[in-house]
Amino acid sequence: MKHLFAPVILGAAALAAAGPLAAQSASEKINMVIAYDESECPVAREGELVVCEILVEAERYRIPPNLRNSDSPENVAWSRRVEEIKYVGDFGTMSCSPAGAGGFTGCNQKFIEAAYKDRAESENVRFGQLIEEARAARLSTIDTDAAAEQERVEMIEREYMERLARERDAEVPGEGALPPPGQPAPESDQPL
Repeated sequence: MKHLFAPVILGAAALAAAGPLAAQSASEKINMVIAYDESECPVAREGELVVCEILVEAERYRIPPNLRNSDSPENVAWSRRVEEIKYVGDFGTMSCSPAGAGGFTGCNQKFIEAAYKDRAESENVRFGQLIEEARAARLSTIDTDAAAEQERVEMIEREYMERLARERDAEVPGEGALPPPGQPAPESDQPL
């Protein structure tokens, strides 16, 4: 009798505690909102409970995380389904099956196809795509960068040639008109 009495008391206590909670949630409307900024969260009105989950802006147009990955058969691509159906009635030569003459001959081909399939879906392929995109981005600006660098070098060369021409045309200090033949050159005040 003692063993039956304890669960009854615990059950009554649980019902008594759940009473106010049930009455409160029955009269309140619960509004669950996903926002990307605090300003997007609505203000709760009387009799309403607002639960606002704030996500980062980068997640705005993405598929929700709980729906991104699924092992459900409905989420398998049709091309993969067709590949699987292709081998349903496959037997005989080049089939990799124990049935029929030469069934074993297709096993190597199946291993090769499986290896290519694994290789196509590996993480290295994704890194290869990222590297290719980075290379394409770099190569897209290489012509404009090279043209700007060429223009800068040509400008420096042009300034250098103009400076040389100015120096050639300029009069050298101490070089004046030459005295007529037979007269000595005037002596300068500067020591040599």
